[in-house]
Amino acid sequence: MSSAPNFQPRYTVADYRQWEGDWELWDGVAIAMSPSGFASHGSTTAQITAAFCNAIDAVDCQAETLVEIDWIISANTVVRPDVAVICGRRPEKHIESAPAIIAEVLSPSTRQNDLTFKRELYEKHQVQWYLIFDPEPKTITALKLSADGKYETLPDVSNPLEGTICGDCDLKIDLQRVFR
Repeated sequence: MSSAPNFQPRYTVADYRQWEGDWELWDGVAIAMSPSGFASHGSTTAQITAAFCNAIDAVDCQAETLVEIDWIISANTVVRPDVAVICGRRPEKHIESAPAIIAEVLSPSTRQNDLTFKRELYEKHQVQWYLIFDPEPKTITALKLSADGKYETLPDVSNPLEGTICGDCDLKIDLQRVFR
């Protein structure tokens, strides 16, 4: 039995920018992205985007809905949420501050990462809303930051999800349209 330490290389955003293909970077660890999702994943993502855009347009909010855009969290962490809502103007390149809302669509290859690592990461970085959509049983889990900075699961998302983002945008997001 070897007593040599287990070596796992650590990378930075500078390294990440040189890579070909689709990757995320989790605390310096390179994570290969799965091949594109199936039609149910794409359809669900499109419906989520439409629901967010409709809610933002209805209140003339200064927010943007972005699909599969990298969020550079730190020098060694980059993730690519399925859908993100950011406050203010659209970035020129990547998201560099915590989005107000992130939605992930579960698939067999990403399910565990979305339910564990990304949930913890988004909570740690104070993403106000984390919405998890599961296309197979057609369920939605809505997590909202509580006053103590921890996620609380909302018990019912059958009605429009209501909440304030960007300081003064009172959104009503019709999530039930996503699985029509």
